[in-house]
Amino acid sequence: MIYITIILLIAVGVVAGTFGSMVGVGGGTLIIPILTVMGLEPSQIASTSLIAVTSTGISSTIEYSRQKRIDYLVGLKIAALAIPGAIIGAFLSSYISFEHFKVYFAIILILTGLYIIYRNSILKERRKKTNSKSMHLLFYVGSFTAGIISSLFGIGGGIIFVPLMVILLRVSMFRAGPNSQLALLITSLVGVFTHSLLGHTNYVYGILLAIGALTGGYIGARLSRHVREGVLQILLSTSLIGVAVKLLLDFINNK
Repeated sequence: MIYITIILLIAVGVVAGTFGSMVGVGGGTLIIPILTVMGLEPSQIASTSLIAVTSTGISSTIEYSRQKRIDYLVGLKIAALAIPGAIIGAFLSSYISFEHFKVYFAIILILTGLYIIYRNSILKERRKKTNSKSMHLLFYVGSFTAGIISSLFGIGGGIIFVPLMVILLRVSMFRAGPNSQLALLITSLVGVFTHSLLGHTNYVYGILLAIGALTGGYIGARLSRHVREGVLQILLSTSLIGVAVKLLLDFINNK
């Protein structure tokens, strides 16, 4: 069983890292359901997943940097706004029950699945962007909220980072994903550090996931230039929504 667990966690890390790097939303959405089944507490799930998300961010950021696809000013600006939220999210993870964690995460999964399905429509929306103060306020609030979600659930916050850049900043998807990985890397590092100080992290699981995610992040960054994502989007979004429905049904049946 030990060897099966090791192989499973590394494999999950590779898949999550590849997906997270390609789409820019973080691979935690694929990691967390596995950790949930393994019976970890919410704070352990979030902190352990963040180690893998950080690992993905390292390898994909290095590769995207080599491809010269990162706008460092944008990525660092988003990260700076998200860091306070990441610290707050780590503290909040200690106060959420396991059942409520599953429900809230199910909602995150559904939103991620819908985002993947309607990603092309979001790209078109960026043409309608205006420079109003409300748009700038939404960008600041959204980045801060992404930081909270990142550390509270361990998903990295990319589900918010990417749409913010595409719609509000008019960043192309070709660069939004790489910029998101830079922001994810910094935000996740802060989350991992805060969770570690609070004693939340399962380092054995986290390192195994990180080994796979480090490889997956590099693979995803390389594939992002060549792979047509239509079929991948449908399969992945359907899987995420399916997992979300299962989590919600478990919650209802346990009440």
